[in-house]
Amino acid sequence: MRLTPWIVLSALLIGTQVSAAVDPALTRSIADPARTPAFIARDSSRHPAEELTFFGVEPTMTVVEFWPGGGYWTEILGPYLKGHGHYIVAFEPSTNEPDVDDAWHGRVRAQAARLGPIKETLVGPGHYDFAPANSVDRVLTFRNLHNWMEGGYAEEMLRAAFHALKPGGILGIEAHRGRTDRPQDPKAADGYVREDFAIALAEKAGFKLVGKSEINANPRDTKDWVDGVWTLPPTLSQKEKDRDVYLAIGEADNFVIKFVKPRR
Repeated sequence: MRLTPWIVLSALLIGTQVSAAVDPALTRSIADPARTPAFIARDSSRHPAEELTFFGVEPTMTVVEFWPGGGYWTEILGPYLKGHGHYIVAFEPSTNEPDVDDAWHGRVRAQAARLGPIKETLVGPGHYDFAPANSVDRVLTFRNLHNWMEGGYAEEMLRAAFHALKPGGILGIEAHRGRTDRPQDPKAADGYVREDFAIALAEKAGFKLVGKSEINANPRDTKDWVDGVWTLPPTLSQKEKDRDVYLAIGEADNFVIKFVKPRR
């Protein structure tokens, strides 16, 4: 694979940690003070520059984000892809949290000039053909895998990503990492997913694992909380009870993995 000039080395390959230079344009997008302050405050936990570099996102690509939540990544990817690439946001067809989608649309309207054109579509039960076959460079999803497992359609979501990606295209997954000393709950009721389980799901859909990153690892997360992952920030389900304790622990332990759609 030929690397763009600003990539010094490939990102984290399986079992090997190497460094990669971050595109200055991506750095500028992340550093923009127009981003939502609450999102900026989470950068130290989410490491957006390192993660998008690890996934090999480039400004000329067609990038799809599955289920964008309130828009943390939208405020970074929109400006980064504006003018040269294409950014597609695929929403959940039917959601129990319409206020989250409303918040996303409100932020996008307020920052329309900065974010650039964003194509909206749907992905989920009854809506798996979100893009033509072999048409996109990257499919990214952040902390959504447990939701698909809860709904019983994780395999369908990953097959949909495989269908839309070009041969050689990358699927990037970030998810809350489950404990290896416990069997995986197929419904992921506590929000945690074993990394080996996620890898097996993606490989079943046809993908090949090509990299792992520990940039969002958090060894303080013991994964035995009263309300699962939602006990920790940013949700803080216990409200004021032990709030300082959970803030000190920080956001959950998350794995970051990437897969390639093999070239036939």
